[in-house]
Amino acid sequence: MLSRLRNMFRVTDLRNKILFTLFVIAIYRLGSHLPLPYVDFSVIQLLKDQAEETGGALQFLDLFSGGALTNVAVFALGIMPYITSSIIMQLLAVVIPKLEEWQQQGQVGQKKITQWTRYLTVALALMQSTGIVFALHQGSGGFLGNSAALQGKDLIPHFGAARVMLIVITLTAGTALIMWLGELITQRGIGNGMSLLIFASVVSALPTQGAAIYETSIFKFLVVLAMGIGMIVGIIFVEQGQRRIPVQFAKRVVGRRMYGGQSTYIPLKVNQSGVIPIIFASSVLYFPALITGIMPWENVQIWVQNNIVDQRAVFHIVAYAFLIIFFAYFYTAIAFNPQQQADIIRKQGGFIPGIRPGPPTERYLQQVLNRITLPGSLFLMVIAVIPLLVFAAWDIAQFPFGGTAILITVGVALETMKQIDSQLMMRNYEGFLR
Repeated sequence: MLSRLRNMFRVTDLRNKILFTLFVIAIYRLGSHLPLPYVDFSVIQLLKDQAEETGGALQFLDLFSGGALTNVAVFALGIMPYITSSIIMQLLAVVIPKLEEWQQQGQVGQKKITQWTRYLTVALALMQSTGIVFALHQGSGGFLGNSAALQGKDLIPHFGAARVMLIVITLTAGTALIMWLGELITQRGIGNGMSLLIFASVVSALPTQGAAIYETSIFKFLVVLAMGIGMIVGIIFVEQGQRRIPVQFAKRVVGRRMYGGQSTYIPLKVNQSGVIPIIFASSVLYFPALITGIMPWENVQIWVQNNIVDQRAVFHIVAYAFLIIFFAYFYTAIAFNPQQQADIIRKQGGFIPGIRPGPPTERYLQQVLNRITLPGSLFLMVIAVIPLLVFAAWDIAQFPFGGTAILITVGVALETMKQIDSQLMMRNYEGFLR
């Protein structure tokens, strides 16, 4: 292992990419601790205690900002506006012909989609930052919960239009800077920039959450640690699992040369949708809290907080499980188009052995996709629900190996290590993965 680590830094190009990536991540973490202007620092600690005690929507949103939200920092919005805009663009590509046309144009079309994703990210950041500013001013309700410690507290003293505009512009600029940092890592660093920034945010919270459980009970800490290791092994096993559909290309003669006659396969992952169903399901469950938070119905706020937002509530766990399975099928149907794949195989002169080209191939691909999506969705549900059951049984507000966190960390780590391995093997060095 040590020799392979040395190999990473022997290659000048790879060493520069790794150091540049670490430098950008350090800037990102610094921005997660730089406070916003006009914020009352004496109330920030109360907000952190609220997130640690009750969890809920505030803890979920804080996960993707690496603690910047409870720090009320410049990067408080984190990367969530970009994630949301990317998902929205993928969904709109199904119903808007122009976006579908851009997807089929290759690199040129992808640049256009990326540009519009940036515009949508800025628009979402403006709306979300405005909502966060008013929630911070309220001090209670919405995703801040109904803590008595926050009742009557104002994180933004002398609340006014000028201060609101400055804070909103600062938060939006922070999101735009995060976007730029992620693209810099993708272009000049190693791995996918946006994924690595999310990875850094999630990993940064693990020591604090683990220490909180350790202080409560050493036995609970060891059980949670063993459970986390088991979940990591299971995620690696399932994430690498795929169904390989063989494709044979017919031979054809062009001039004096013979082309085709080769065989390949279409890899269909068991977990085709990744962590997206968990993010979708969490967002749907926390949406009522964001809506009721701006309404004057205190009884409704309390009911929503205790039954829908509270991760230890029975209703939350059951709804969470069913939403994950639903969104796993929904997103897989959008991400993989059997009709388009069948047309590509037919146009290239290929066929699946035993299956006729055209509609029969489309039906076969759809059937296989439905079969492998079921175990993939059940796997996601188990990974996400197990921590919630621990929440309910031991009354733990923070779980360092939550489903979303561990899926992100393991998935991003695997993809980054694959890129490092490919760089090493190109120069005849031994990689990390086998």
